Amino acid sequence: MRPNTLAEAVERVQLGAARDATLAEFIDAFDLAPTPAARYACLADEPATGDDPKLDALVGAMAEYLAKQHRLGRVPKWVSGPRRRLAQPWFATTEPTDAMREYLTFASPAEFASRNIFTEERPLRRARSPLAR
Repeated sequence: MRPNTLAEAVERVQLGAARDATLAEFIDAFDLAPTPAARYACLADEPATGDDPKLDALVGAMAEYLAKQHRLGRVPKWVSGPRRRLAQPWFATTEPTDAMREYLTFASPAEFASRNIFTEERPLRRARSPLAR
């Protein structure tokens, strides 16, 4: 069963579920929500912070990015917390080359780059997403 909220997804990851798969399942649930209000409800509750600063920052970026991309009209206030930002840059790829670091620095959406997370241009796209194109 896929997590229906970002807070639920984070809880599962903190309990040992695979991060990438669990967050992808959440994005699927978010994309399937029938209304903007239902989508916002998926993001509204603050996920618990834990021992993984990358996860804490990543979910802040995800929530802000999804709220803006889907034009929900507001972003949850919790995304602005200090634990939602990384002190050191994180290039979300395995062993990035200098060229890849340069590309990711340029391509990363502001919601991720402002948290010191550097990723591809459309980091949360899924096959079923209306924004996948």
